[in-house]
Amino acid sequence: MAAKSYLGGRIIVVTGDITSIAVDAIVNAANSALMGGGGVDGAIHRRGGPSVTEACAELRRKRYQGGLPVGEAVLTTAGNLPARFVVHTVGPIWGSDEPAAKLLAACYRRAIELVDAEGLQSISFPAISTGMYGYPRDRAAAVVSKAIAEALDKAHAVRKVHLVFFTDEDRIAFEEHQRFP
Repeated sequence: MAAKSYLGGRIIVVTGDITSIAVDAIVNAANSALMGGGGVDGAIHRRGGPSVTEACAELRRKRYQGGLPVGEAVLTTAGNLPARFVVHTVGPIWGSDEPAAKLLAACYRRAIELVDAEGLQSISFPAISTGMYGYPRDRAAAVVSKAIAEALDKAHAVRKVHLVFFTDEDRIAFEEHQRFP
């Protein structure tokens, strides 16, 4: 797993299985139902086990009966994952949820804010919204890199952000279009 870094080593970009990275918090590209699905969402629920699904069901019962809104993020246990917590966030569907760039940026900023508020030092993100939700990878890279840099400027505890891409093609597209300062 070859890694590239940005912002003085605070951002690590790799291709791999996000469910195998040992960090304080792993980000789930969730659907608004919070009950698992395909892609990263399904993998996190499967590997995390019943405690992740139960925590999400509790959130649906108590706080988000209509589902987690796009751009919002919530924290749950990580169950059997090699992380302490899962941050569930719902990315925008390209061409449907507008303003897409602001909503996508909010997913990343809100996740970093949540883990920073908990005093956590490391977080790993998948590519949010660029798969089934159809967000163009080149546009996402510019939005995401700016949002992460801005969130890290305000963070006190977060020291490492891992961006974990499922394929080399996705990672390379990000690296070519990122806009880290």
